[in-house]
Amino acid sequence: MSSVGFLRCSKWIRTVPLRVFKGVYSLFEGMLEKLDLDDDAAEPESDIYMRFMKSHKCYDIVPTSSKLVVFDTALQVKKAFFALVANGVRAAPLWDTEKQSFVGMLTITDFIIILHRYYKSPMVQIYELEEHKLETWREVYLQATFKPLVNISPDASLFDAVYTLIKNKIHRLPVIDPVTGNALYILTHKRILKFLQLFMCEMPKPAFMKQTLGELGIGTYHDIAFIHPDTPIIKALNIFVERRVSALPVVDDSGKVVDIYSKFDVINLAAEKTYNNLDISVTQALKHRSQYFEGVMKCHKMETMETIVDRIVKAEVHRLVVVDERSSIEGIVSLSDILQALVLSPADTCKEENATE
Repeated sequence: MSSVGFLRCSKWIRTVPLRVFKGVYSLFEGMLEKLDLDDDAAEPESDIYMRFMKSHKCYDIVPTSSKLVVFDTALQVKKAFFALVANGVRAAPLWDTEKQSFVGMLTITDFIIILHRYYKSPMVQIYELEEHKLETWREVYLQATFKPLVNISPDASLFDAVYTLIKNKIHRLPVIDPVTGNALYILTHKRILKFLQLFMCEMPKPAFMKQTLGELGIGTYHDIAFIHPDTPIIKALNIFVERRVSALPVVDDSGKVVDIYSKFDVINLAAEKTYNNLDISVTQALKHRSQYFEGVMKCHKMETMETIVDRIVKAEVHRLVVVDERSSIEGIVSLSDILQALVLSPADTCKEENATE
C-alpha cells in the first residue's frame, strides 16, 4: 500500500472486475433461484428487497473502471478541496503514510464546517483553510470525538452496507479490502438504490410499493429547515451544521419552493474561489452552479412509493421536496428514508434500535 503515500493530489485509478452489468439477465436468473421467488404468490412478500440486498455483495456494485481520489493527510486543506473540484468527486479517503492505513474521509461537510467555524468577514482570510494540513484539521476538529473510519469489506452484503450507512448517519462508505488494505470504491445511498431499481421490474412488487407516501409515513414533515432567496450563504452554512441536513429548500415570501441549496452546491465556492465572501445571498451563489440545473425535484404525498423510487433514481438526486398543490413545502423524502423503507424496515432493523437509544 506504500504506493498511496505519494498521492498527495493525484488520481488513483483502480480497475476492478465486475459481474453485474455484464450479463445482467443470467445473473438475475441465478438471483431469482436464490431468493426462491414464487410468481404465483397472491401477495409478494414485503421483505423481497431486503433478501435481494442480502444476496448481493458490495463487490457486485463496484464499476468495471472507477476513479478513486485519495489524499495523504499531509496535504494542505485548501489544495485537497480544490482537488475534489478538479476531479469531480464529493469525497476522498484519507491516507496516513505514517500509520500506513486509511484514517478517515474528506467530504464537502468538512469544507462547510471549516467555513462555518472560522469565517469572520470578507476582509479576513480564513487561515485554517489557507494554511492548515489535513492532519492538523483532523486533530483540531476531532479532538476527543475521534472515531475510527467506518468502512466495509467487498465481501459484505449490500444489506450490511445499507445498515451501516443509515445506522452511522453517513452518506459515503468506503469499500476496503481487509486483506490488502486497498480502497476499491465509495458506496453511497444513490448508487445502492440505483442498483436495486435496475432489478425491480423483474421482481414481484410488494404491496407497499402501491401505497402512497402519506399512507406509509415516509419522509420528514415537521420542523423542515429551509431558507429564503436573500439568505446569506454563511447563514445557510450555519443551518447545515446545526440542523445536520444535506439540503435546504429555497422558499419565497409566498411559501413556494423556488430552488434548493445543497451541500454539493457549497463546493462551488472552492471552484470559484469565492469562499472569502460568505455574506452574499444564496441566489447569487447559485448563479455559479457548475452543472445544469433542471429545477427542484418535487413530489406529492399522494404519489406511490413506486413512482417516488423511479423519479429519484431517474433524476439522480439525493432527495425530493414534498409539496402541496400550490408548491408550498410540506416535507422532504431522502434516499436514506427510501432505503430504510425498502430494505431495513421489513427486517425491523434500525427502527427498534433507534427507539431504545
